Amino acid sequence: MALLLMFTSGFASLGYQIVWTQQAALWLGHEAAAVLAVVAAFFAGLAVGALLLGERIARSTQTARWYAACEIAIGLWSLALAVLLAPVTATLLDLIGPQPSPLRHWAIAFFGTFVLLLPATAPMGATLPAMERLLATLRRQRSSIAALYAGNTFGAVVGVLAAAFVLVPQWGLLRTAGLCAAFNLFCAIASLLLMRGAAATAPDAVDAKAAPRANAALWMLAATGLLGIGYEVVVVRVLAQVAQDTVYTFALLLAVYLLGSAMGAAAYARWPSAGDDAVRRRDTLLRALALTCLFGMLALAHAQWLQASVLSLLGAGMLPALLAEATVAAAAFLPATVVMGALFSHLSTQARAQHIALGRVLGFNTLGAALAPLLFGVGLIPAIGTRNSLALLAAAYLLLSGRAAWKAPSHYLSVAALIAACWWVSSLAIVDLPENGRIVSYDEGVMAAVSVVEDSDGVATLHIDNRQQEGSSATVFADARQALLPLLLHPQPHHALMLGLGTGVTAAAMAQDPQLQVDAVELLPEVIAASALFREPLAGATADPRLHLLAGDARRYVRTTPQHYDLIVADNFHPARSGSGSLYTVEHFAAVRQRLQSGGLFCQWLPLHQLDLDSLRSIVRSFLAVYPDATAMLATNSLITPTIGLVGRRDAAGINPAQVRDRINGAHLLHEPQEFGLPDEYAVLGSFVAGPRALARFAGNAALNTDDHPVVAYRAPRITYAADSSPADRLLTFVQAVAIAPAELLDRRAEPESSARIAAYWRARDRYLAAGRNVQPVADPRRMIEQVGGPLLAVLRLSADFRPAYDPLLQMAALLDSMDPAAARALLVQMQAAAPDRPEAAQLLGSMAAPAGG
Repeated sequence: MALLLMFTSGFASLGYQIVWTQQAALWLGHEAAAVLAVVAAFFAGLAVGALLLGERIARSTQTARWYAACEIAIGLWSLALAVLLAPVTATLLDLIGPQPSPLRHWAIAFFGTFVLLLPATAPMGATLPAMERLLATLRRQRSSIAALYAGNTFGAVVGVLAAAFVLVPQWGLLRTAGLCAAFNLFCAIASLLLMRGAAATAPDAVDAKAAPRANAALWMLAATGLLGIGYEVVVVRVLAQVAQDTVYTFALLLAVYLLGSAMGAAAYARWPSAGDDAVRRRDTLLRALALTCLFGMLALAHAQWLQASVLSLLGAGMLPALLAEATVAAAAFLPATVVMGALFSHLSTQARAQHIALGRVLGFNTLGAALAPLLFGVGLIPAIGTRNSLALLAAAYLLLSGRAAWKAPSHYLSVAALIAACWWVSSLAIVDLPENGRIVSYDEGVMAAVSVVEDSDGVATLHIDNRQQEGSSATVFADARQALLPLLLHPQPHHALMLGLGTGVTAAAMAQDPQLQVDAVELLPEVIAASALFREPLAGATADPRLHLLAGDARRYVRTTPQHYDLIVADNFHPARSGSGSLYTVEHFAAVRQRLQSGGLFCQWLPLHQLDLDSLRSIVRSFLAVYPDATAMLATNSLITPTIGLVGRRDAAGINPAQVRDRINGAHLLHEPQEFGLPDEYAVLGSFVAGPRALARFAGNAALNTDDHPVVAYRAPRITYAADSSPADRLLTFVQAVAIAPAELLDRRAEPESSARIAAYWRARDRYLAAGRNVQPVADPRRMIEQVGGPLLAVLRLSADFRPAYDPLLQMAALLDSMDPAAARALLVQMQAAAPDRPEAAQLLGSMAAPAGG
């Protein structure tokens, strides 16, 4: 029964950690930051509870009541936290501000999270000492500690996996916390029933002569706690460059780490002790930990190979992808964490043999663990890198060994192994390089590693943690259109906000407007630095004084800045990546609306090539909940990387085509809109694909994506692990499911002719997209005309304004003239017939040489 209580308590505790990490990410801005802050706050709270309450529990004869009270306190505060979270985090957001210094940010992040969770984490720290005291008369001290620790940790493993894979996706954060609170209540009642009528045990005796040895034991526990969680922090950062960095990734990594610790504790509980020297056993475990850390370093260096090998055996699909991630995590974590579990059990057992209360044992161990996220995550990794941090961890374990250990040859062999591993693994910076490619830059920051990679053709791409591509020098056309389309829709913007920077091309294109001041908010300072390479072709070598790059979290900035904007454009955040799903919630969309000036416009871009249709429906419904008159448009006509823009306004207002025409003609940009396929108002307004009624039908009864129920964060990764359709299929399904009428977009001043031409443009665009579904690009213009000539001419008959059909035909006719002049002229004649109002075909036809004998 006691092991069941420890299992259930562990389940609830780590279930809370998953919930708290998701909640903390909402105000800290990034799941990596939330992980560091919550882990530090979690262990610091455990330390406070173990040190302050553990001593009192050790002296008490009412330990069952203590245990029950702790479980009830955990559950009650966790429920209260769900209710108080919004006002409390609003206060913390105000304290941090829109653009804090790193010191201010991390100080409030760590201390604020610690205070917020303390009423729950402190009693958590007292539950294991209380249960150990309850069973003092039933079990030998040695087996009691190790077995209870193992049972509690196994429960934590199940709690992590259940919360991440089942409870939060289905129920949301609040109800998941409610279930964990019910488990706490069960533990409280069961413990009282279990110990009813049991004789109380005498308080622990204290040996005053053992004080020096006790101090040494406690500091050893603190040091191993620091190094153990430090190892977790470093390995998680490296694996972020290999795994998909989703909510499931974090849960798997944490579960494997905990599983190894539980296995080590369980194994130690069965380790015979007769005739064994405690110091020698400790030193053996420390040496084993140093070697397993080195093994972890080697496993991380070959993580991509291992992951690919598993996938080649298991095939494609979400389950094989998750198993591959779990395999890589097991290779990096299990050997070391098994030894960690055994070492903690050994140190705690020896401390108890010296009559040190288990509360002090746990308190010092978790106090060291609480320092690890700050020391390693914020300090060492950015300063010396992940490889050197792992080497330092292994060296520290060796240095903790006693003097006797250094007399053994095996210890020096371990030192030699450390040197060899550092020589073999020169770096743990994992960057996928194309053939004949090169790394232009690599910057390892606090929250992510940012790299710029260039291929053999000179095309540069920006990557976050290797996996997440933020754009490239080859996508300037599409990225600039994501700025120009919303920019040209506003009649006279003066101040714009860009949420997310990426390569910076979108923000730089927006800042070309001489009347516009642009603030661009980017979470990662390393991305801001890397974006200079990509912004230069648009902005020139000198910095644009109208573009203000701000290092900060987009959600936090929107909620805390006093500034209001005429135009807000949000980057197409990858919905499956760390923390990105929170940028598509109802609460965030509402906060953005509060930052809009009267007449202001908000455009949220969505990467349909990274988004499944069910997640899209949830995002659309969430957007409509805040902007009921929302419309949707396409950034480009690409079937490979389709991007949809949801457009909402602070005030309901239509668009005047003449006003858009005036904006285009009077833009005076360094690079005119015509260079990006926006020569006239029909090209701009023709990008719209769905009106509010069609969007509402498309969204249907999809689940709202909210801060409490982040459905996108848990659903979107599925297509990342295993795509169920192609981007082209998803785009065409969306386009066929929606529609827009001119009256839903244009104001009453629009001329009937404009309305008719725009409607024709939309019909032509839809036909064009459908025709391009099976086109295979080839260099020979004759073969291309065989594929697309007929369909494009049919599109032109619908709308002569649709330049994406007209211009390619014109280019193919010019190329064809040198190969088959007669065919080129025949194509131009067909173009004239299809679009008689356009002069370009006639002009090109007139410039061609007359046929021989003509």
